[in-house]
Amino acid sequence: MSQVLKSVDYEVFGRVQGVCFRMYTEEKARKVGVVGWIRNSRQGTVTGQVQGPEEKVNEICRSITFFKFWKAWLTSVGSPSSRIDRADFSNEREISKLDFNGFITRY
Repeated sequence: MSQVLKSVDYEVFGRVQGVCFRMYTEEKARKVGVVGWIRNSRQGTVTGQVQGPEEKVNEICRSITFFKFWKAWLTSVGSPSSRIDRADFSNEREISKLDFNGFITRY
């Protein structure tokens, strides 16, 4: 049985810079077992891309798809000091291979 790999881009709006949002997101991604990147934007948002096997969802939550879990965490949790007003997700697609080896903060 082959793994279905997904990729999604995101942008998070609110109080997400200067509150360790990138650090918490990177830590969460590593725990979940996904790869990708995150960075602060010049517009005061945080942007990034996450990729991983669709099957990871079953390890986390039986009835929710993986990216719905990731979206819910990014949209409502983030870091303890953050305030997330909204998170936009785009370019969600199946991919044939992961483009990254881990999850990193870009500068």
